[in-house]
Amino acid sequence: MSMTGLEKWYGYMKSHDDAALWDLLDPDAVFESPVVHTPQRGRDITFKYLSSAGKVLGGAGFVYTGEWRSDAGAVLEFETEIDGIKLNGVDIIRFGDDGRITHFKVMVRPLKAINLLHRLMGEQLAK
Repeated sequence: MSMTGLEKWYGYMKSHDDAALWDLLDPDAVFESPVVHTPQRGRDITFKYLSSAGKVLGGAGFVYTGEWRSDAGAVLEFETEIDGIKLNGVDIIRFGDDGRITHFKVMVRPLKAINLLHRLMGEQLAK
C-alpha cells in the first residue's frame, strides 16, 4: 500500500528531509504565503518557501492541532511559539492524482505573529 500525499507531508514534517519534500512537490506547485501578495509558482520557489518555513516554524513546539480532509486535500491547523509569541495558523494543501502537492496556502494569526514570521522568513530565505 502506498502512502498518501498527506502521510508523506506528515513524514516530511517529522524528518525535515529536503529530498522527501522535493519529491512531494508537483513541478507546477503553487505556494501562497500569509505575507507575500502574489502566489509563488513552480516547484523551485515552493520548495524554498516550505523548507524555510520548516526551519522557522518546525521546531519542537510545532504541533498540528486539527485536520480536515477532502478528496483533493486537507486543512491542517497548527500552533507553535517563537520568541514568546504564540502563532496559530492553517496549512491548506491540495494534492494531485499522483499524491504530489499542487497548491499550498498558509494563513497565520495574530498580527504580531505574522510580523514575526515575516521577519524570520525573510532572514531564512536570504540565506
